[in-house]
Amino acid sequence: MIRQLPSRVLSTRRRNIPAIIGGTLGVAVLLAGCAGIPADVDGTLRRAQDGELRVGITHNPPWTNTVNSAAPSGRDVRLVQEFADSLEANIVWTVGSESILTDQLHNGSLDVAIGGFTDDTPWTDRAAITAPFREERVDGNTKKHVLLTVLGENQFLTTLETFLLEHGDDQ
Repeated sequence: MIRQLPSRVLSTRRRNIPAIIGGTLGVAVLLAGCAGIPADVDGTLRRAQDGELRVGITHNPPWTNTVNSAAPSGRDVRLVQEFADSLEANIVWTVGSESILTDQLHNGSLDVAIGGFTDDTPWTDRAAITAPFREERVDGNTKKHVLLTVLGENQFLTTLETFLLEHGDDQ
């Protein structure tokens, strides 16, 4: 036996079809808009690509050596130079103390800071930190190395972290 629905119920269902289609299209548009996630609020990655990567450096051998500030050296220096090369960016160096560099990261005048930073850095209120990319044993403790970056620039941070995961232990 086939049961027939009252016509009133059928007409209500037909009126919901445009709402269902509209809702489905709305969800599709929202998902398409998420393709750029993560995003940079100030466009750091876009600016650095084929442009300038603004790097702050503090003296902390063997990770960073600023004795010759025109040509800094060290393990973190080589790593950030390779990252800049991957972006086809020129590095503009700024030498300073940790507090000065984190202030400059916080105000957006630097993109990244290096100096043998570890994941227990006290600067997390002024800068974003990368995922650890290198570990070392010091006096029986494991130190996990990170770089500091400008807050809110998530596409830049993700690109840097991807690079560090591929190259971080090589240095």
